Amino acid sequence: MRTLLETTNELEAMLKLQVSPIGMKLYEKKETMESVPRVRRPKHIHTMDQIVAQAARLNWTVGITAEDLIADQCRFVVGLGEENKEWHAGAHMKGVWYATLEDATKHQGAMHTVPRGQYKALVAAPLRKWTGNVEDPLGVPDIALFYASPGAMMYFINGLQWKNYQNFEWGVVGESSCADSWGRALKTGKPSLAIPCFAERRFGGVLDHEMLMALKPEDINRSLDGMQALSRNGLRYPFPQYGIQMDVREGMSASY
Repeated sequence: MRTLLETTNELEAMLKLQVSPIGMKLYEKKETMESVPRVRRPKHIHTMDQIVAQAARLNWTVGITAEDLIADQCRFVVGLGEENKEWHAGAHMKGVWYATLEDATKHQGAMHTVPRGQYKALVAAPLRKWTGNVEDPLGVPDIALFYASPGAMMYFINGLQWKNYQNFEWGVVGESSCADSWGRALKTGKPSLAIPCFAERRFGGVLDHEMLMALKPEDINRSLDGMQALSRNGLRYPFPQYGIQMDVREGMSASY
């Protein structure tokens, strides 16, 4: 069994990550979130993208409530805030991201969101900071997230598929693609790959080449075991270029 620190170190080394993997956890009580050691509370109103970025790119432990987020578009993905029927209609997106109100409503309905009412707070923190002790307020995250290049993501998925193979099918909701990553993973517990949207890049500092994976920590360990097996077979990341004009038979015989 790996500790979360060991999981982090191994993942960073295996995929040559440039941004720290983080953990995310929902809390039923604000006071439990506030009891997390050295938790930072926002001094300003933010998007959820900024909260994730502060944890991943600044290595902060950040705790929030619904009041710290700019709007329901951010709150509802992670299950914070009170029910708002107008949000489901998506009128605020009509003429901005979608041509008609019907299009905007379909988009809102396609988003993965955590059901509201149960949770009052959330913490995002570097994965290496979580203790793994279920008794600690910063013990075991609900999900882990990490940014990586498309090539690294493909290798990570290959690791997930090494044993007990499954065909992963992911959707692209478009703008608000946080619903494809942390929203889907928090709601379903399943590995969730996303192409970060405009808001994540505009407000969350996500770079052009980065993709985002959200999943349970145990699934990271499952992929690490798979990637180790692939590595023993000579299949390692980064993938060495073979050459587009070379005779392919020698390379194919080694890999297939």
